[in-house]
Amino acid sequence: MGPWLANLVCIVGIAGLFILDRDKSLRTGKGLWLPVTWLWIVGSRPASAWLGITAATSDPSSQLEGSPFDAGVFGLLLTVGIIVLISRRRRTSACLKVSWPLIAYFAYCLLSILWSDFPDIAFKRWIKAIGDLVMAFIVVTDAQPVAALKRLFSRVGFVLLPTSVLLIRYYGDLGRGYDPDGRPMNTGVTTNKNMLGVITLVIALGALWRFLNTFRAKRQANRARHLLAQGTLLAFGVSLLVLADSATSIACFTLGTSLILAMYLPVIRGRPGAVHALVLIIVVAGGLTFLFGGQAGVVHALGRNTNLTGRTEIWAAVLPVVPNRVIGAGFESFWLGPRLDEVYSRLSQYMHVNEAHNGYIEVYLNLGWIGVSMIASIFTNGYRAAVTAFRRNSEFGSLMVTYVATAAIYSVSEAGFRMLDPIWIFLLLAVAGAHRIAAGFGMRGPHRVRATAESMMIATRHAAAVGVSE
Repeated sequence: MGPWLANLVCIVGIAGLFILDRDKSLRTGKGLWLPVTWLWIVGSRPASAWLGITAATSDPSSQLEGSPFDAGVFGLLLTVGIIVLISRRRRTSACLKVSWPLIAYFAYCLLSILWSDFPDIAFKRWIKAIGDLVMAFIVVTDAQPVAALKRLFSRVGFVLLPTSVLLIRYYGDLGRGYDPDGRPMNTGVTTNKNMLGVITLVIALGALWRFLNTFRAKRQANRARHLLAQGTLLAFGVSLLVLADSATSIACFTLGTSLILAMYLPVIRGRPGAVHALVLIIVVAGGLTFLFGGQAGVVHALGRNTNLTGRTEIWAAVLPVVPNRVIGAGFESFWLGPRLDEVYSRLSQYMHVNEAHNGYIEVYLNLGWIGVSMIASIFTNGYRAAVTAFRRNSEFGSLMVTYVATAAIYSVSEAGFRMLDPIWIFLLLAVAGAHRIAAGFGMRGPHRVRATAESMMIATRHAAAVGVSE
């Protein structure tokens, strides 16, 4: 098949997926196209690169300079996104109140600009980071948040994943490249294999979740074509994870798949205590594996060496260079200026590194122990909300628990808490979304009925307890 025919097949295939997955029963706001567009860009390449205005590159030297065109695109999306949230002021206000750990974290990031050596650059990056939060809130504050989440997966995945396969197979100059060590890698619509891996990871987990829910809904209208659409998207996701060869994303997809499948078991479904036990088993198993030296076998099974492809050397090099252990270097400021020379002097091989390849260490470098404690608060608070959401709506809650757990583990070997990173955006979405379902505000239909019934049961039990005590 020639490239032009492949282009035609890809375009027709993408259109076919959208047609197969159409559902008139889902009523989502037009504003949903904003986070979809945001993820199209974040999960691939800058708009200027696609238009040929600038070259697509992940070179760290380009981090100091930003494209005015890309800044304009992000600025426009952010501005319109804020307008959308203002138009939903009641739901937005409620969402802000229950998502206080996220608001506190972003407020501290803004404050940290005061001690950054590059406050102008740090402030510009903070504005983009706020865009991640705004896009997550647009999905969560939709009148039908679950429907909005479903459409988010489809609209992003139907475009990015098939196009990635097309570029890898037929446009090697765009879809393939070389890592810093000169080894070939598949990049698809992105600029490196790790980014391809992470955008595929979050979309594939969503496709799996939708496929399972549709499969279980025996009476759902047009069930067959929805299964075909989501099954195709899931197949693209699995194949791209293999092509990307990103060990972290593959491991996290395996973990996420196991969590989703386990939470559909009758013994766990709708039981928060069983969820806690499941997560505890996973954490303990992983800890014992590393404690007794089993990590070597796991790492080798993923095709990597025992130093996690140089990550341990990077961690040892950057930790002594942090300017302040309590408050860090300032938001997104560590990898700027003369500090890079000191870091590079401690590294023998990874001269082009521009991240710690560990989300917790990355936060420590930029925001110190205060920042790390805030990330811990986000996870703790978000996990508790996700489990509560699982009790009220097991289908939605299972995905929220999965994203929280996956983001926590993914960030052990990748900088998963950085702005414009798909795993970070979906963590924000999971935490805010879990809080909305857990709090029960703005819910409609069966979710509202279920939440109301639970509230009545709690009130009845409380009244009975009072009567007994009297």
